[in-house]
Amino acid sequence: MSTRKIVLLLLAITAAACTPAKKEANVNLAGYPPAFRAGYLDGCDTSKRTSGRTRDEERFKHDPQYASGWRDGNDICTKQRKSKE
Repeated sequence: MSTRKIVLLLLAITAAACTPAKKEANVNLAGYPPAFRAGYLDGCDTSKRTSGRTRDEERFKHDPQYASGWRDGNDICTKQRKSKE
């Protein structure tokens, strides 16, 4: 393999490692509105953090579906995490 191909391969691997992990729900959210799903994923992500939170504060204040999803996601994922400890 040529040096150029090796360098390109290493760059591709490095770039892939730097991309943020895709948030995935631990439950089936099909049928829920997009705002609820986004809130759920952010709330669940927050429950997994050791500091800080993932929450769109403006959206949380003004979008009841996002806020409801965030609270549900945070509560459910916190309970699941604690049950595994």
